[in-house]
Amino acid sequence: MIEFFFDCSSPWTWLGFESIQPLAEELDVGIAWRPILVGGVFNAVNPSVYEGRRSPVPAKARYMGKDLQDWARLQGLSIRFPPAIFPVNSVKVMRGCCWLGQECVPFARAAFRAYWTDDRDIADDGVIAEIADAAGVDPDALFAAIADDAVKAQLRANTDELIARGGFGSPTIVVGGDDMYFGNDRMPLIRAAVLAQRGG
Repeated sequence: MIEFFFDCSSPWTWLGFESIQPLAEELDVGIAWRPILVGGVFNAVNPSVYEGRRSPVPAKARYMGKDLQDWARLQGLSIRFPPAIFPVNSVKVMRGCCWLGQECVPFARAAFRAYWTDDRDIADDGVIAEIADAAGVDPDALFAAIADDAVKAQLRANTDELIARGGFGSPTIVVGGDDMYFGNDRMPLIRAAVLAQRGG
C-alpha cells in the first residue's frame, strides 16, 4: 500500500497526485488517500516555509517557477500561481476529501484544477459547490459532512499523524508503512521501493 498525504493548496501536490496514480496502477498497488492541512504541518515543524515566502531568494524563485512549468508541461497540466489568493484556506475542501475517503479522487482533482488552473477561491462555498458538482458529489451532502465533528477530527488526526511520522510538507508518500518520500519528483524512488519490498 502507498499512503499519499496531500493538500490541494499545493501545485507540487497536484503533480504528485496525478503521477502516483498511473504508477500505482502499473505496480498493482493500492493508494490510501490521506488528506491533511499542510499549513498545520508548516506551523508545527516547518515554519521556514513562511520566511521563504516573505523573503524569497530571487534567483531561486525564478527557477522554482520554471521548474513548476517544466513539470506541468511534462504532465499535461495547466498550472499557474493564482494572482488573486495565495495561499488559500483549503480546510473545507480537505474535509471533503476526508469524508469521501477512497472516493475522493474526482473531487480532489476538480479542486486542484479550480485553484491552480482557473484561479478560483476554493475556500468559497459557491466554488466548493461547483467543484462537488463537477465531481459528481451532492453539494448539500458535502456541506453537511464537512460540518460534522468527526470529519473535522479526521483531518486533524491525519495532519497530526503525518507530523508524528516525520512529515514536513505535501505531498508526502509512504511505502510499506515506514518508508517516506517527499515531493512530486520521487516516483522513480517509490517504484524502486515498492519493487524492493516485494523482493523484485
